[in-house]
Amino acid sequence: MPDTSQTASRGFTLFPRLSGAAVAGILIAIFLMAFLILPVAQVIYVAFLDARTGAFTLQNFQDFFSTTLFRESFVNSFYVSAMSVVVATLIALPLAYITTRFNFAGTAAIQALGIIPLIMPPFVGAVAMSLLFGRNGSINLLLNQYFGFRIPFMEGLNGVILVQSIHYFPFILINLSASLRNIDRSMEEAAQNLGSHGVRMFRRIVFPLAMPGYLAGAALVFIKVFDDLGTPLLLNVNNMLAPQAYLRITGVGINDPMGYVISFILVAFSVFSLWASFLFMRGKDYATVQKGGGGLSRRDLKPSEKWLAWGVIVLILAMVLSPHIGLLLLAFGTIWSFSPLPDGFTVQHFGTIFTQSSQYVWNTIVYAGSAALIDVVLGTAIAYIVIRTKVAGRKWLDYMATAALAVPGVVLGIGYLRMFHGIQLPFGLGQMSSFWGIIIVALAVRRLPYALRACMAALQQVSLSLEEAAESLGASRASTIRRIVVPLMTGGILAGFVTSFATAAVELSATIMLVGRSSDAPLAYGIYLYMQSPAGRGPGAALGILAVVIVALGTYLSQRIIERERARQTMTGQQH
Repeated sequence: MPDTSQTASRGFTLFPRLSGAAVAGILIAIFLMAFLILPVAQVIYVAFLDARTGAFTLQNFQDFFSTTLFRESFVNSFYVSAMSVVVATLIALPLAYITTRFNFAGTAAIQALGIIPLIMPPFVGAVAMSLLFGRNGSINLLLNQYFGFRIPFMEGLNGVILVQSIHYFPFILINLSASLRNIDRSMEEAAQNLGSHGVRMFRRIVFPLAMPGYLAGAALVFIKVFDDLGTPLLLNVNNMLAPQAYLRITGVGINDPMGYVISFILVAFSVFSLWASFLFMRGKDYATVQKGGGGLSRRDLKPSEKWLAWGVIVLILAMVLSPHIGLLLLAFGTIWSFSPLPDGFTVQHFGTIFTQSSQYVWNTIVYAGSAALIDVVLGTAIAYIVIRTKVAGRKWLDYMATAALAVPGVVLGIGYLRMFHGIQLPFGLGQMSSFWGIIIVALAVRRLPYALRACMAALQQVSLSLEEAAESLGASRASTIRRIVVPLMTGGILAGFVTSFATAAVELSATIMLVGRSSDAPLAYGIYLYMQSPAGRGPGAALGILAVVIVALGTYLSQRIIERERARQTMTGQQH
């Protein structure tokens, strides 16, 4: 007679007990599948679905490319993205080269001012730039008065290109400056010894060696511009893909196949641009002789060269800071129409937003704060599972979380509407697709990659020996994580929280699709509503100032936390 106890024991091993890390990984994977992978897959699936028969079809794409408006929107989106990369390069390249190549006072301040545009969401400054550079804006009024001509800065697609280029060029500036600093000085000296100087050396030696940083920034600019929804909408440029996706779903209906075809194209181009930059870099050697070779050799400028350099820098900074200047004038101005400056100044607009629009601010604090909290919890857990454990499939958690970077906000919003439409929540909360809580989930998914990178960087700085010492003294794995690992990761966790909060507070692309009632609207949606009418532009600009302050404070605090953590790590290393 067989030993039933041994049989049971052998049968039980077929279902081994899962570790806590494995259970956490499974729960996180389920969350990401439910709120990222499946909604996007649903959008892609419907794009290939015949609405009448439910069969697989390519007819939707044929209808898309046979419609003049959609073909025009496709070409316009590609054109605007490509031209934004070109214009952003023309802005970033002189700043990066001058500040890394020459010796003169103010280099750090110039770099800092060059990054400021990132703290303003592009749709916030779009209307302000129209008042400065539009057909009847300040600049064109002065040009027409003194020289008798106007420049179409903001006409149609030109306006979108100008706004997006000014906002996103810091991506190229940051990455290109870092690459220029890392070029081995001996490369430049060797080129000079062989007779290469000036523009020729920059074109043949310097810029090719800095290509990795440039391409990283250029790819980000292309993706961000291609996917952006708020700027074209506020500039009333609807013949682009992202606005068309929004208008088809909100106007025609959730079952309109064209909205899903456009969403598929948006995702495909986001992935394609990342793949293309990787393909371009593959097989090319950009390595220098030694790591950190001192960067380009700096030289002093002649007086005439210094004046020329400062002239270029002042012109560029005046342009890139114009959205902030215009927003301030609009927020404090009384009436600003057909005149270079407002007729007068007032603080009434700020009183209006604090008395009539405080709900937007409160909603934003709740939504962005909750999303940031979710992000750091998930980010800390994913970082620990990926770096510290051997759980099967742990790398896929990282890939799934990071995949949110390639998903446009409007596509995620459409995916939520499609997937959760008709699902009734208990306790009278209504449909899941229009429940305010789904906005928090969307913001958390969109900003998770930022928090994850911060948490991973923080965990990599925590020595594994500290955990091993705690466990050797009898501490459990959970206790070690709670009492040793997480406290040592505090700086990175706080940096991730602040970054997620600040960027989620001004998210428009996803939230504009999911706001069911005006009382549930966040700050970005409130700015969009105000900017729809001339009478609301003043309060809208005041809300925009508030949004810029939130992002600026978040960016500043995040950097301070990171710097303090680095200083602490450096001191700890020196003591050891």
